[in-house]
Amino acid sequence: MSVSTDSSSNGDEENSKAKVADRPMTAAEEMWDLIKTVVIAVSIALVLRIVLFQPFNIPSGSMKPTLEVGDFLVVSKPTFGYSRASLVYPLTRLPLDGRIFSGEPTRGDVVVFKNKRDGNKDYIKRVIGLPGDQIQMRQGVLYINGVKVERESIGNVDTTCDGRPALAPAYKETLENGVSYTIFECYGDQGRLDNVGPYKVPAGQYFMMGDNRDQSQDSRTPQVSYIPLDDIVGRAERLFFSVDGSETKIWEIWKWPFAIRYGRILDPVE
Repeated sequence: MSVSTDSSSNGDEENSKAKVADRPMTAAEEMWDLIKTVVIAVSIALVLRIVLFQPFNIPSGSMKPTLEVGDFLVVSKPTFGYSRASLVYPLTRLPLDGRIFSGEPTRGDVVVFKNKRDGNKDYIKRVIGLPGDQIQMRQGVLYINGVKVERESIGNVDTTCDGRPALAPAYKETLENGVSYTIFECYGDQGRLDNVGPYKVPAGQYFMMGDNRDQSQDSRTPQVSYIPLDDIVGRAERLFFSVDGSETKIWEIWKWPFAIRYGRILDPVE
């Protein structure tokens, strides 16, 4: 049994398709094509932002010298799994509880979290206390479960305290798990949060502190207090850009190259 093919008919169809392909797009078709491209691009960006990494910028000096005002960094979301805090606004306000693929922060991690006591704003601090820990500050010295956290003086550093230039004592603080970092003490060991506690960290929650100890609103204050695991967005991983905007206005394009902190770009957050 043989099947015949109408070659002339096929040729007409191919010519018709070619003519359609060669025809210039109408304005409506160009607009629809642009809309589809934008929707696809935004969808991909949202998926990456929710599932993998989210960019953040540092607006205050509470984590100096680890993080400076004008730093831009990426936060890893898979590290601790996903919760309502992993979503994008306004989805972060959905009444969702729990966490999937959950991981737990370790002492010394720098994390971003949602502060429910401040309109669900993003905060970035260092994890100091784990669930069940007792945290206390005595004369500026940190105690975890009654054990003094070792710190080593590294002299005075130029910084800003309450927005004014100042020399502040700096220390290298080392946690029991070997994580070390530099802290600033604008008012020596007599700041308003240098003699507080003890705090007993509830189950499933964490105690956060800033490295700029006298200039940080953190778990030592009722405005932040303990942070539930479900409110943690992710772990700060690496800077991807840094700029000192204190002397440069947004419209002063000619000053931009001199405002970039080239030495901080791609630095890990430790």
